[in-house]
Amino acid sequence: MANTRVAVDVGGTFTDICIMDEATGRIRIEKTASTPDDPMRAIINGIEQGRIDLSDVSMFSHGTTVATNALITRNLPRAAMVCTEGFRDVVEIRRANKEDLWDTYKDVAKPYIPRRDRLTVRERVSAEGEILSALNEEDAYLVAEVLKKRGVAAIAVCFMNSYVNGTNEQRMHDILKEVMPDVPVSISSQIMPEIFEHERFSTTMANAVVSPVVVDYVSRLADKLADGGYARELLLLHTGGGVMTTRAVRDFAARLAGSGIAAGAIASRFIGNLCGFPNTIGFDMGGTSTDVSVSYQGESRITKDWYIEYGFPIRFPSIEVLTIGAGGGSLAWKDEGGSLRNGPQSAGADPGPACYKNGNTTATNTDANVVLGRLGSSLAGGKITLDFALAEAAVRSTVGAPFEMELHEAAEAIVRVANANMANAVRLLSISRGYDPRDFALCAFGGAGALHGAAVARELSIPTVIVPPNPGVTSALGCLLVDIQHDFSDSFMGAAAETEPADLETAFQRIEDEARVQLKREGVAEKDMMLQRSVEMMYQGQWRSLEVSAPPRITDIEALIAAFHEAHEREYNYALKTSPVSLFRVAVKAVGIVPKAEPAKNEVRPGTPEPIGHRKVWFDGKAHDAAIYDRDRLSAGAAFSGPAIVEQFDSTIVVPPSMSAEVDAYMNILIHTKA
Repeated sequence: MANTRVAVDVGGTFTDICIMDEATGRIRIEKTASTPDDPMRAIINGIEQGRIDLSDVSMFSHGTTVATNALITRNLPRAAMVCTEGFRDVVEIRRANKEDLWDTYKDVAKPYIPRRDRLTVRERVSAEGEILSALNEEDAYLVAEVLKKRGVAAIAVCFMNSYVNGTNEQRMHDILKEVMPDVPVSISSQIMPEIFEHERFSTTMANAVVSPVVVDYVSRLADKLADGGYARELLLLHTGGGVMTTRAVRDFAARLAGSGIAAGAIASRFIGNLCGFPNTIGFDMGGTSTDVSVSYQGESRITKDWYIEYGFPIRFPSIEVLTIGAGGGSLAWKDEGGSLRNGPQSAGADPGPACYKNGNTTATNTDANVVLGRLGSSLAGGKITLDFALAEAAVRSTVGAPFEMELHEAAEAIVRVANANMANAVRLLSISRGYDPRDFALCAFGGAGALHGAAVARELSIPTVIVPPNPGVTSALGCLLVDIQHDFSDSFMGAAAETEPADLETAFQRIEDEARVQLKREGVAEKDMMLQRSVEMMYQGQWRSLEVSAPPRITDIEALIAAFHEAHEREYNYALKTSPVSLFRVAVKAVGIVPKAEPAKNEVRPGTPEPIGHRKVWFDGKAHDAAIYDRDRLSAGAAFSGPAIVEQFDSTIVVPPSMSAEVDAYMNILIHTKA
């Protein structure tokens, strides 16, 4: 029987592969250089490098950047949009806002589909869903023939008020498929049935333009894996925190935009729950950026307000992740006001930090950590050697001389600014959302997360830092921990107090029937289906809603209203409990449970490990004799105090003075920030 699980996370520099033995729960990792021109080549290289027998693989899960990169670079095939007559420019007008309101010279990016390829037809549906004018089929066939001649690779159909009645859109879809059977067609009433036309049109447009790119990539990868002996479904991680099969990708390709960053958030939530912390803050610090996520009471925060390019929202539910330009390669610099800054500019992978010896002379966070003794003479098991002299020269010239600081003072200043930036990002996702960081554990991973995690936690008074066994490939681990998941929704507008529970229950059951059909189509057995309800609500007169969990059967509207008041108070620090509440939308998260292998649990034997050496490490302006530990030699139950450095293949862990650390049964290192 197949008993190996494989997860792949494709990054900009490295492709990480996580291989789990189902029988023992043991995990081994592989890293291979990414191949941006065709990510599949790196995956196949990693499979060969890891000596993976695909016929022995029971699950292959993949977090991909293909959709994200296609939208960022706009390396997209020609696509078209069919709109209601008079509304072809909805995606051009947008919300008439800008990311930087005061920069009159910076224009918002153009829509993914240019105006010449946005065509119109005559049809009209009222806001109540009444068909005022059926689709003019003469217009529809003419548009279809024009688009066929233009050779478009995908089409988005976006009609006004189709969110409440999609009949005209569906007929347009059928005509387009009749004329062009091989061209994918996305219709807004299926992709995003919501009242706000720009958000609905934008999401459908994004789905259409990435569909040919993503479907081609996914199909080629699935075929390649099958040729190698893999006999199951290829699972693709999406932004909502679940996975999709290749069949579902054909309809909802844009759900894979942002796939990679969701994996880290999933992994940090899982690791926190494993360690007994239902409230966790994911802190994924890599070479260029840091991704911060929040899990509260075992559930990730979900948002619909996200985009790849400002002005063109993608309203599929997504795990909320805040990304800032702070990583190991972030550059230190002096701004026009004479203040020290850190990032978002980065040295990247090539040339990289000054200590990499590739020609960069500007100090980075990595160079500062080398000067402070927190990093040794090599990384990645000796594959990268670090030059102390070059790091020192960069710190002196970039910060020491301009700010008249001594070498170690300058290095600490660089690190302090970086830590402050990352702490502010954590505050934005915690304190500003009504969460107290002191009630959370910080899960630090990524290549540089464990270097800075303890200092960031101390600044926020977070009591515990969790460092997983393989911090550098934790995002790949996240791909192993997910279920098949789809999100379904429908408009349901009205005053909450006047709504009959039976009417709301009927709306939910209609969506749940659709969800069961979708999961069954993907091979999920009835016993493995889990349907989670929610209602979006708002105070009467508002136009932004909050999502509230709903029970399996609706019998009491008052309980939903009370839950909304509570959610509003936590989110915005006030609740208007005497104000009327409106219902906006009903939604169902459809989950197909994928059996998961438990990570290996070890016998805990308390003890003090022997360091492999000592070196001088600087903290708060003083040099300390810090113990150096090899993580591979630490056993479950090992406990030690800072100052200490723990080195391993894919990361380095810093335990500052006055902090202590211990290894748990799952080989996570828990750093306690208070003595």
